[in-house]
Amino acid sequence: MFFSIIIPLYNRPQEIDELLFTLVQQNYPRFEVLIIEDGSSNDARKIVESYRDKLDIQYFFKPNEGQGFSRNFGFERAKGDYFIVFDSDCLIPANYLQLVDDYLSLHKLDAYGGPDAAHASFTSVQKAISYSMTSPFTTGGIRGNKKHIGQFHPRSFNMGVSREAWKTVGGYKLTRLGEDIEYSIRIHKAGFKIGLIPTAVVYHKRRTDFGQFYKQLHFFGRARVNIYKHFPSELKLVHFFPTLFTLFLIGTFILNFLQGLSLFSFPYLTSWCNFLLGVYVLLLFFHAWWQTKSLRVGSLSVIAALIQLTAYGLGFMQDFWKRVVINKK
Repeated sequence: MFFSIIIPLYNRPQEIDELLFTLVQQNYPRFEVLIIEDGSSNDARKIVESYRDKLDIQYFFKPNEGQGFSRNFGFERAKGDYFIVFDSDCLIPANYLQLVDDYLSLHKLDAYGGPDAAHASFTSVQKAISYSMTSPFTTGGIRGNKKHIGQFHPRSFNMGVSREAWKTVGGYKLTRLGEDIEYSIRIHKAGFKIGLIPTAVVYHKRRTDFGQFYKQLHFFGRARVNIYKHFPSELKLVHFFPTLFTLFLIGTFILNFLQGLSLFSFPYLTSWCNFLLGVYVLLLFFHAWWQTKSLRVGSLSVIAALIQLTAYGLGFMQDFWKRVVINKK
C-alpha cells in the first residue's frame, strides 16, 4: 500500500523539522509527504527543502484557511491509496507505517485513528498534559481507547482515510472547531468502516505550557457545541461532565470563601465538597505518579487535569449558551 502523509503547518518550522526527522527513520518505504503551509509568516520552506534527498516530499504554500481546508488541499494532490494526517507537533515511531500496513492488510478499514503518548524527550509539563488527555480519570480517557463511548471518531493528529472513502465523502466541511469529528461522522454515515489501530501510536507534544493548554481545551469545549449544531445526536451525557465538574469546583470555592468570611455557612455541605475534591485530586496524583514513574509529573498532572476539565467546561458553557440557549449565530 502506498501512503500519502499530509501535514498542515502554521508558523511552526521547528516542529516540522522534528517530525520530518522521524519520518526519515521509517522502516516502511512506500510513502510520500505533503507539507501544506497555511499562510504562515514564519514559513518552513528551507527546512522542508533540506529533506528533498531523504524523503519523497512536496511543499505547498497557500493562503490561511485553517487546518481542515489545508488537509483538503493535500488530499487533492496526494497520490496514495491511503491518506494519513498528522499534526505538526507529533513525533512518529519508526515502525508506525509498517504497523498500519500490517493491520490494514488483516482488517478492512476505510478510515482509522490511533492513540497518542508522551515521548521520553518531552518536558515534565508535556508529559503531565499527555497523561491528562489520556487518563481514565478525565474525559481524555475516551481518546484512542479501545473502550471508547459510542462510535469511534478518529482525531486528526493521527488519522487515516482511504482514497475510496475520500472520493465518496469528500474532505473536511469545517476547517476548525471539531472538523475531524464532523468528518468522521460523515464517513460513518456513508457506510464506511472506521476503527482504532491500537498499535498506531504517535508521540503528541500538544501544548508546551499550561496557558496554551488552557486555550486549546477551551477551544475543544466550543468545538463540541459546534458538532452538536451539525449532528444533535452526537451530544452525549459524557460531554457534560467537564461542565458539571467546573460548576462543582466553582461552587466549592464559593462555599469555602463565604464560610471563611462568616457570611454564609453550610459546614456539612462544604466539608463533603472538600472531601470529594480531595479524593479526586489524590486519585489523579497517585495514578499519574504510578503511570509516569515521576513524582514531579504526578504533581503537574493534577494541575493539567484541573485545567483540562475547567477549560473544556467553560468553553462548552460559553458556546452552549450563545449557540443553543439564545441561538446566536
